[in-house]
Amino acid sequence: MSHHLVQVKDAMQENNFQFADGMLTVAEGMQIAKEHQVNALIINKRHDNDEYGIVMLSDIAKHVIAKDRSPERTNLYEIMAKPLLSVSPDMDVKYCARFFERFGVNCAPVIKDGEVLGMVDYTNMVLAQIEK
Repeated sequence: MSHHLVQVKDAMQENNFQFADGMLTVAEGMQIAKEHQVNALIINKRHDNDEYGIVMLSDIAKHVIAKDRSPERTNLYEIMAKPLLSVSPDMDVKYCARFFERFGVNCAPVIKDGEVLGMVDYTNMVLAQIEK
């Protein structure tokens, strides 16, 4: 079977995340996610040499709700993954899928030249493959 090149940029979504400050409470982060209908909050860098962090709604469920922590007294930085695993927009989706499997993630930010362009997940990789 021949492989048609489908790159991450063909599969990513540009509107399925929001930026947030790590000092926000989880309750405030949940409100942002609800307002913008997103599943991921990219935590802003605090300075030029810092890295982005990420909080997925599933992280809130696992690290706040399941552990009976107060969303009003827990900050996003306490539960974020940092540095985040990211992929290049030019990466072949077959390698992106292997990357996800290897590191046990279901989605990742797409970053080029230090800028978050979008998010990619398994579903969008499969759909982009079908469209080619």
